[in-house]
Amino acid sequence: MADRHGEGGVASARRPWRTDHLDDQSTTLLQRVQAHLPTTTQVVGVLTLLIAGAALLALAGLTLTGAVVALVFLGPLALLTSPIWVPFSFALLVVAAAALSFVGFAVAALAAGTWAYRYFTGRHPVGADRVDRARSRLADTASHVKDYARREYGGYLGNRTKDAAPGA
Repeated sequence: MADRHGEGGVASARRPWRTDHLDDQSTTLLQRVQAHLPTTTQVVGVLTLLIAGAALLALAGLTLTGAVVALVFLGPLALLTSPIWVPFSFALLVVAAAALSFVGFAVAALAAGTWAYRYFTGRHPVGADRVDRARSRLADTASHVKDYARREYGGYLGNRTKDAAPGA
């Protein structure tokens, strides 16, 4: 007994992406055409793409038209009032730059003050170890220079110091 799938139980379901079944002599022209038709989802997708593209193209055209019309009507007005707009825009630029600089310097001063407060109260902010290292290197260098000066110029500097500061 042959099953409904064909001989030997192998499924012979037709797949829409395969066209080897169209080589049979028993297929009609209508069946061959229908095998190559797009699916409904593909048709809806293409229609959606075309409608959205047309809408965006129309909006782009309206935007360009509006920009050209505005330029035609407002161009002479801008040209006539430019002696007012140029100094005004320059003054506005200077005021904006001054305000931004003030805000930037205020934030920097606040950050530096906060860091110094934390450093001097012993909370060890970020970078405190580098400041301590630099301070110790500076003190070491100063003591080395002082020792060198005493060794090399011992009496001369001592006498000159007394001359420059008699009370010392």
